[in-house]
Amino acid sequence: MPSLTHGRPLNLQRWLAQHSHRLEPPVGNLQVWKDADFIVTAVGGPNERSDFHDDPLEEFFYQLVGDAYLLLCDRGRYERVELREGDIFLLPPHVLHSPQRPMRDSRCLVIERQRPPGLLDAFQWHCAHCGNLVMRHELQLSDIVADLPATFKRFYASSDAERTCKQCGSLHPGRAHEAWHRMLLASGRLPASG
Repeated sequence: MPSLTHGRPLNLQRWLAQHSHRLEPPVGNLQVWKDADFIVTAVGGPNERSDFHDDPLEEFFYQLVGDAYLLLCDRGRYERVELREGDIFLLPPHVLHSPQRPMRDSRCLVIERQRPPGLLDAFQWHCAHCGNLVMRHELQLSDIVADLPATFKRFYASSDAERTCKQCGSLHPGRAHEAWHRMLLASGRLPASG
């Protein structure tokens, strides 16, 4: 018999139900398998984020339950990519994206590749008014569930001066992601849902 390192097939819907208490804010994500070449993560809603992930590799999204969207940022311009229940989407490397999951109990399966040493991820925050880069943190991603909250905490602990846009002088509200989204809506820079 071959060695099945990661076990026998599992029923994903049953696994999600068993782990639903771990798919809630503030983190909302949980890896299905550890120590595999692929990072297979279940992500739950609700969440709203004001950061943008710069992944050096592709990301595969399968929106299992409910709807969500990715907010993309390119040279200070924003775009929405809707993820409707049942949709799959392959995001190219280095596309700045901010997963937004406003629906309670929404579920998404995200599949990424492990990063080889030296290939860095980054998380960055942009001004809601003008789109200018406010702050960027690069890291060697080793544990997607633990590394993200630590990176966000580092940004939240930054000073008002560090979170002030050098282009227009607006203050990024830090941990108050709802305020950032309100500012983005008020600026007219956020495309309407599709």
